[in-house]
Amino acid sequence: MIRSDQNGDLLTITIDRPEKAGALTAAMLTELADIVGSARTAKALILTGTGRVFSAGADLDAARAGLATDPVWERLSGAIANFPGLSIAALNGTVAGGAMGMVLSCDLRIAVPDARFFYPVMKLGFLPQPSDPMRMTALIGPARAKMILMAGQKIGAEEALQWGLIDRVVLDEALLTSARALCADLMQAAPDHIAAIKNMVPPL
Repeated sequence: MIRSDQNGDLLTITIDRPEKAGALTAAMLTELADIVGSARTAKALILTGTGRVFSAGADLDAARAGLATDPVWERLSGAIANFPGLSIAALNGTVAGGAMGMVLSCDLRIAVPDARFFYPVMKLGFLPQPSDPMRMTALIGPARAKMILMAGQKIGAEEALQWGLIDRVVLDEALLTSARALCADLMQAAPDHIAAIKNMVPPL
């Protein structure tokens, strides 16, 4: 359900569970964190999914069993944030719930026009993962973060672009091509040069 493919200096990780809207189990989250945490030879990382939904967040049965508050979410977000190269979320569709954390941790976010963004923690009675409100607020400001986290609003791709939640909207068929194009300059650079420039930009 998690596929990883490293082509030279580019690592692509795919959440491949379209029949369950990309819902995440503890095992999937652990595998994602392990792959990212060990990806020290890649200069760039693309995180994507399959089907019409990037990820619906936690698998509901697993969430009720405790996954919603499991520290594995923070472990994954931290692994992505600490990746020394460029990380890109290439969002093939909607992002919901805890899946927002890994997306917020990426350096760049591009999405297809039909993507929607929501985080229904208020309705479901859970708290968001600890670092998610901080990263979301850094991108879109406190009021808009509260629109998503407290008012439960579902934000479309164009509005998300206007807010700064994502960086570009691209056609479905151009999603991965566009993500790879953003990595082109990095492929010619030395890893320490990439890491040095990334460290000069304040983290989310």
